[in-house]
Amino acid sequence: MLNRRHLRIKVLQVLYAFFQSNETDVVKAQKEVLFTVERMYDMYIYLMLTLPEIKRTAQNKIEERKKKLLPTHEDLNPNLKLVENKIISQLESCDHLRKLSEQRKVNWTGAVNQEIFRKMYLQIMESEVFFEHMNNELSGFEEDRVFAVQLFKTEIANSAYLYHFFEEMSIHWLDDLDLCCSMVLKTLKSIPESGEFKVLPLFKKDDDEKEFILQLVKRTIEMDSENESLINDLAQNWELDRIAKMDILLLKMGITELQNFSSIPTKVTLNEYIEISKFYSTPKSNVFINGILDKAISRLTNEKKIVKIGRGLLS
Repeated sequence: MLNRRHLRIKVLQVLYAFFQSNETDVVKAQKEVLFTVERMYDMYIYLMLTLPEIKRTAQNKIEERKKKLLPTHEDLNPNLKLVENKIISQLESCDHLRKLSEQRKVNWTGAVNQEIFRKMYLQIMESEVFFEHMNNELSGFEEDRVFAVQLFKTEIANSAYLYHFFEEMSIHWLDDLDLCCSMVLKTLKSIPESGEFKVLPLFKKDDDEKEFILQLVKRTIEMDSENESLINDLAQNWELDRIAKMDILLLKMGITELQNFSSIPTKVTLNEYIEISKFYSTPKSNVFINGILDKAISRLTNEKKIVKIGRGLLS
């Protein structure tokens, strides 16, 4: 489910808090990074449950209209294309999703949350994607998939109500929203017409992503003094206390990764930290980080401290 860049960002956030608080417990920092990643998975589950909630809200609205004192023909004969959507029905009946929801205590119960979906549904009813799909007279499983995907992508993923909910739940969750939404879309596109589907796992069975973040946290902390000395030496025209703290931390993580992860190509490490700096540090940070990491790669390679396994990993 997770990509390496996002895992690096999670480590960055945890390490920033670690060094700012003068914390010393490495194991505590490792537990914290695992917790933040687990919370991302909670967001994914929350988002997976949004379409069934929208359906439930639509069903309630249909029943309310039927009970009007003078219901119209449209009230009594509503368009059921949303509430009969087969993709949403698959989400509702998925035992795996239900069990994850129960185990992780992730759900949309409660009056406050139901009000979120009532407001979202009113906005959805006014949207172009809703009008087009409800009135295009197309049917079938693939049409239902297109409808569900478009509805999630244009209306749910961009809902200000959900933004506010997630922001209240965690200060970091808005950073995770795009990735989690992309995983929901990937899941929706993979749902089969028959047979139960499985929700995407947090970590793939045979990957080393969990070990990657644990080791990156541990080794960056352990190598802190060594890395700071190297950066100080390489940034001869800069005073460390005048360099953005985020830049220093990104450099420490990059230098640590270069020396401790033999299967990650040097160029990948360099590019990743340059890209992360564009979003999490100053406008000129990417140029500075590029220059210092480039010097670090040259020196550490000459000192034989960067050892890569596999063809092309040094470039």
